[in-house]
Amino acid sequence: MFRREIKILFLVLALMLVPMHQAKAIDPITIAILAPVALQLANAARPYVIRGLVNLGKGLLRVGKDVIELVFLPYGLLKMTVGAPFGGFRSGLVYTLRGGIAIGKMVFHILILPIVMFGINFNT
Repeated sequence: MFRREIKILFLVLALMLVPMHQAKAIDPITIAILAPVALQLANAARPYVIRGLVNLGKGLLRVGKDVIELVFLPYGLLKMTVGAPFGGFRSGLVYTLRGGIAIGKMVFHILILPIVMFGINFNT
């Protein structure tokens, strides 16, 4: 236990000695020269940024649908346990499986969000 604390302390001290990147100020003349160029680039990139945000919104709607389907998991477990004497075991099992599949779908949809932003659509 004591060796672990020494290792952690040594790691923290070593990370404190690593030089950090220093921010450097840009003079106002350089900013005045580069501002029109930056505005032209921003105007040129605007349609692509908007398209990416729209695609990201579509992907987030898929993730939201999967989050809502996650409710089936506890509902199915409850129906399997409490509703078993009343014939609810089979339907509870179906809901539990739907909720379990929703977890996998949600993880998949979250992992492909950066790809969906570029307009590549996975028919899921």
